Amino acid sequence: MSEVLVVDDSKVMRDMVVACLRPYPGLNFTHASSGLEAIERLSLSPYDLLVLDLNMPDIGGIEVVEFVRGQDRLRTLPIIIVTTRGDEASRARALSAGANRFMTKPFTPDAILAEARGLLEEKPA
Repeated sequence: MSEVLVVDDSKVMRDMVVACLRPYPGLNFTHASSGLEAIERLSLSPYDLLVLDLNMPDIGGIEVVEFVRGQDRLRTLPIIIVTTRGDEASRARALSAGANRFMTKPFTPDAILAEARGLLEEKPA
Protein backbone atom coordinates (compact mmCIF):
# COMPACT_ATOMS: atom_id res chain seq x y z
CA MET A 1 0.00 0.00 0.00
CA SER A 2 1.37 3.43 -0.98
CA GLU A 3 0.51 6.46 1.13
CA VAL A 4 -0.41 9.68 -0.69
CA LEU A 5 -0.77 13.06 1.03
CA VAL A 6 -3.05 15.43 -0.90
CA VAL A 7 -2.73 19.07 0.18
CA ASP A 8 -5.05 21.83 -1.03
CA ASP A 9 -7.12 24.41 0.82
CA SER A 10 -10.08 23.45 -1.41
CA LYS A 11 -11.88 20.27 -0.34
CA VAL A 12 -13.35 19.98 -3.85
CA MET A 13 -9.84 19.98 -5.34
CA ARG A 14 -8.55 17.43 -2.80
CA ASP A 15 -11.49 15.17 -3.62
CA MET A 16 -10.88 15.64 -7.36
CA VAL A 17 -7.21 14.65 -7.05
CA VAL A 18 -8.18 11.54 -5.07
CA ALA A 19 -10.84 10.63 -7.66
CA CYS A 20 -8.25 10.96 -10.44
CA LEU A 21 -5.69 8.80 -8.63
CA ARG A 22 -8.11 6.16 -7.34
CA PRO A 23 -7.71 3.93 -10.46
CA TYR A 24 -4.08 3.30 -9.44
CA PRO A 25 -4.22 0.17 -7.24
CA GLY A 26 -2.97 0.15 -3.69
CA LEU A 27 -3.13 3.85 -2.82
CA ASN A 28 -4.24 5.13 0.55
CA PHE A 29 -5.05 8.85 0.78
CA THR A 30 -4.62 11.39 3.56
CA HIS A 31 -5.85 14.96 3.18
CA ALA A 32 -4.43 18.22 4.51
CA SER A 33 -6.11 21.58 4.03
CA SER A 34 -3.09 23.82 4.66
CA GLY A 35 0.66 23.92 4.42
CA LEU A 36 0.97 23.81 8.19
CA GLU A 37 -1.23 20.72 8.40
CA ALA A 38 0.85 19.13 5.63
CA ILE A 39 4.08 19.72 7.55
CA GLU A 40 2.50 18.26 10.70
CA ARG A 41 1.35 15.13 8.83
CA LEU A 42 4.72 14.74 7.07
CA SER A 43 6.47 14.98 10.45
CA LEU A 44 4.33 12.21 11.97
CA SER A 45 3.85 9.64 9.19
CA PRO A 46 5.70 8.33 6.13
CA TYR A 47 4.28 9.05 2.67
CA ASP A 48 5.15 7.76 -0.79
CA LEU A 49 3.79 10.73 -2.77
CA LEU A 50 2.87 14.35 -2.02
CA VAL A 51 0.36 16.19 -4.24
CA LEU A 52 0.54 19.85 -3.27
CA ASP A 53 -1.11 23.16 -4.15
CA LEU A 54 1.05 26.31 -4.21
CA ASN A 55 -1.56 28.80 -3.02
CA MET A 56 -2.58 28.26 0.59
CA PRO A 57 -3.54 30.71 3.31
CA ASP A 58 -0.85 29.89 5.88
CA ILE A 59 2.31 28.18 4.64
CA GLY A 60 2.55 28.09 0.85
CA GLY A 61 3.45 25.12 -1.30
CA ILE A 62 7.00 26.33 -2.01
CA GLU A 63 7.71 26.47 1.72
CA VAL A 64 6.34 22.94 2.14
CA VAL A 65 8.62 21.72 -0.67
CA GLU A 66 11.59 23.43 0.99
CA PHE A 67 10.68 21.80 4.33
CA VAL A 68 10.47 18.36 2.69
CA ARG A 69 13.78 18.71 0.88
CA GLY A 70 15.43 19.89 4.10
CA GLN A 71 14.53 16.70 6.00
CA ASP A 72 16.79 13.68 5.57
CA ARG A 73 13.97 11.12 5.77
CA LEU A 74 11.77 13.09 3.32
CA ARG A 75 14.43 14.20 0.86
CA THR A 76 13.41 11.63 -1.82
CA LEU A 77 9.63 12.01 -1.38
CA PRO A 78 8.13 12.60 -4.86
CA ILE A 79 6.19 15.87 -5.08
CA ILE A 80 3.61 16.89 -7.69
CA ILE A 81 2.63 20.56 -7.61
CA VAL A 82 -0.93 21.17 -8.82
CA THR A 83 -1.74 24.88 -9.09
CA THR A 84 -3.64 27.62 -10.88
CA ARG A 85 -0.35 29.48 -11.39
CA GLY A 86 0.67 28.69 -14.94
CA ASP A 87 3.44 31.26 -15.30
CA GLU A 88 7.01 30.19 -16.01
CA ALA A 89 8.37 31.91 -12.88
CA SER A 90 6.11 29.82 -10.60
CA ARG A 91 7.06 26.64 -12.46
CA ALA A 92 10.77 27.42 -12.25
CA ARG A 93 10.57 28.33 -8.56
CA ALA A 94 8.67 25.14 -7.65
CA LEU A 95 11.00 22.88 -9.61
CA SER A 96 14.15 24.58 -8.30
CA ALA A 97 12.81 24.22 -4.73
CA GLY A 98 12.63 20.46 -5.34
CA ALA A 99 9.21 19.57 -6.77
CA ASN A 100 9.37 16.65 -9.20
CA ARG A 101 6.43 17.67 -11.39
CA PHE A 102 4.42 20.85 -11.99
CA MET A 103 0.86 20.71 -13.30
CA THR A 104 -1.61 23.53 -13.82
CA LYS A 105 -5.31 23.42 -13.00
CA PRO A 106 -7.40 22.37 -14.72
CA PHE A 107 -5.67 19.08 -15.43
CA THR A 108 -6.99 15.90 -16.98
CA PRO A 109 -7.46 12.80 -14.83
CA ASP A 110 -5.19 10.85 -17.17
CA ALA A 111 -2.40 13.43 -16.89
CA ILE A 112 -2.20 13.46 -13.09
CA LEU A 113 -2.59 9.68 -12.94
CA ALA A 114 0.30 9.26 -15.39
CA GLU A 115 2.53 11.62 -13.37
CA ALA A 116 1.70 9.85 -10.10
CA ARG A 117 2.24 6.42 -11.63
CA GLY A 118 5.61 7.45 -13.03
CA LEU A 119 6.82 8.86 -9.72
CA LEU A 120 5.55 5.95 -7.62
CA GLU A 121 7.05 3.36 -9.94
CA GLU A 122 10.46 5.02 -10.18
CA LYS A 123 10.74 5.67 -6.43
CA PRO A 124 13.60 3.71 -4.87
CA ALA A 125 12.49 0.96 -2.48
